[in-house]
Amino acid sequence: MNQIQSNALVMRKLLVFTVVMFGFGFALVPFYEKICEVTGLNNLLQADALEASVEVDTGRWVTVQLDANIRNLPWTFKPLESSVRVHPGELIQVMYEVRNTSDREISGQAIPSYSPQLLGKYLKKLECFCFSKQVLKPNEIRQMPVQFMIEPDFPGDYGTVTISYTFFEIGNSVADTGSDVEKS
Repeated sequence: MNQIQSNALVMRKLLVFTVVMFGFGFALVPFYEKICEVTGLNNLLQADALEASVEVDTGRWVTVQLDANIRNLPWTFKPLESSVRVHPGELIQVMYEVRNTSDREISGQAIPSYSPQLLGKYLKKLECFCFSKQVLKPNEIRQMPVQFMIEPDFPGDYGTVTISYTFFEIGNSVADTGSDVEKS
C-alpha cells in the first residue's frame, strides 16, 4: 500500500468517525432528557401539561418557607415574602430580589436545596432563575420569579417545607459574559 492509499484510508476512517460522533451528539439529547425525567433533575414542567394533568388537593395546606443565601458574593439576595401557603397541586409564583452591591459585573448561579430533602421529588418547577447563570451589572437590582407546584401525592405528614437558594459566583465575570447568558 503506497502513501496516497494509506492517507485516503485514514481520511475515510476520520470521515466515518466524524459522522458517527455527530450522530451520537444528537442521540444524547433525548437520552439526557430521559435521565433528568427519571432522576427528577431540572424538573421543569410544561404549563399545558401541568394544567391538564394535575388536580389540586384543596383539603390540605402546605406552608412553604422561602430562604435565600449568598456565598462569597458582594450581592444581597432575598425572597420578597418569607413564606407562602399552597394547596398541593396548585401552581404558585414567588419572587426573589437580587442586588449587585459592587462596582463590577458579576456572574452567579443559584443552587436549590430543600427541606425535607424528599421535597425535591415532589416539587415541580415551571420557571426558576436557578436554571441559568445570572449576570448582574454594577449596582443592578433584579426581581426573579420562581413558579412551582408541589405534587398532590406529597406525603401529608409534612405541613411545612423549605425551599432555599444559594448564589455562588461563577468564574471571572468580566471575561465570562458570552452570548449563552440569559438576561432575565
